[in-house]
Amino acid sequence: MVQPMDLDDDAFEALVFAALDQLPDVFRERLGSVAIVVEDEPTPAQLEAVGAHGLFGLYQGVPRTRWGADGAVYASKITIFRGPLLRAHRTPRALAAGVADTVRHEIAHHFGIDDERLRELRQPR
Repeated sequence: MVQPMDLDDDAFEALVFAALDQLPDVFRERLGSVAIVVEDEPTPAQLEAVGAHGLFGLYQGVPRTRWGADGAVYASKITIFRGPLLRAHRTPRALAAGVADTVRHEIAHHFGIDDERLRELRQPR
């Protein structure tokens, strides 16, 4: 059995920060109300809430496209799950790409892009 990579918390968080740094400024500047945290594993309640057997990340909040006309900021949270990402990506390069993809995916949810639209965007033209 292949064991997941052993990466300490600081090194994993550095991958999350690197993914955020790669975002275009226009998106990074609009993340002020979003808490981005790293947890080891999703809870059973988190899995049940989205009907999933596993998660790399989870967006919880009100997408910007649903904010009221007053533009009031709503607190949101993105959780990146360390354990599933480490188990799924066996090399440092693959892990960095997986973390970056997960961060972008969850941030897309913050901007109102659902999973169906994300799949469409990934389809080659």
